[in-house]
Amino acid sequence: MENPKLNIVEAINLALKQEMERDPSVLIFGEDVGKDGGVFRVTDKLQAQFTEDRVFDSPLGESGIAGMAIGLAMYGFKPVVEVQFDGFYHQMLDQMLQHAARMRNRSRGRYTVPMVVRVPSGGGIKALEHHSESIETFVAHTPGLKVVYPSTPYDAKGLLLAAIRDPDPVIFMEPKRLYRAIKQEVPLEDYIVPIGVANVLQEGTDITVIAWGAMVREAQAAMENLKTNPTTAQYSVELIDLRTISPIDQATIFASVEKTGRLVIVQEAVKSFGPGAEIAALVAEKLLYSLKSPIHRVAAPDITVPYLQAEQWYLPNAQQIQNAITTVMAS
Repeated sequence: MENPKLNIVEAINLALKQEMERDPSVLIFGEDVGKDGGVFRVTDKLQAQFTEDRVFDSPLGESGIAGMAIGLAMYGFKPVVEVQFDGFYHQMLDQMLQHAARMRNRSRGRYTVPMVVRVPSGGGIKALEHHSESIETFVAHTPGLKVVYPSTPYDAKGLLLAAIRDPDPVIFMEPKRLYRAIKQEVPLEDYIVPIGVANVLQEGTDITVIAWGAMVREAQAAMENLKTNPTTAQYSVELIDLRTISPIDQATIFASVEKTGRLVIVQEAVKSFGPGAEIAALVAEKLLYSLKSPIHRVAAPDITVPYLQAEQWYLPNAQQIQNAITTVMAS
């Protein structure tokens, strides 16, 4: 049977469907994920197939959703819960930080919390306040939580299956801007994309570019733009899709930077204190003498996400990435 071409919404839906068929302990619940199939229709038709016993709507209370999921996960279930929008995750912070992330350590390994929190993430869809946040710093800074951020349909399915089967809590960030933006062949058979392993999308020898989520597509657009200019067309750019924010794949990053000697990091979140800063610090600690030029970060400015009319001026874009690559190559 030929593998279908799916977008990210369809790939996640397929992963949930197949894993619920395979493992009866998997449950789905959250705000409007049942009858309506979620605000982005990611869980569409799953309640009809698996009944309200396994796919059900919860009250509009993120802290309660997280607390119930933690209890279910500790006693044999594998809950996959959805936060409607990234900005609503903050209501879960107490439960996730104080309990989900600490339970293995608190119980000296007696209990684990195999749960997944699905979070539609980032901007680019001209949404309201609290609906376009980048929360990776909050979750990645919490010891005990794993954080993944796919950028393609293939990775979305494989990483979600890996996340559901992981014995520890996983924050599964979904770039809502890319939900239906791209289609890709996705295998129908079972497969996983390992958590903690980055993907070298394009090999190069002159400069390393690291991105994740929606910024991977912007980086790819920047690389295409470079090819149209005779001065920059010769640049050999290595592009890494980080895929996992925590734990970071240091080995892949170090191998690439050691080869190229130059690094540009692209994140949609505000610049200060984010994963980009962590990557820059790791490279500076381990490979300072391999660098041929200063590390450059492309990120959103350190302000609150603006309302929709100003969003295009706030989000990092291909031109900014192209400028960063050109600057680093010239220095």
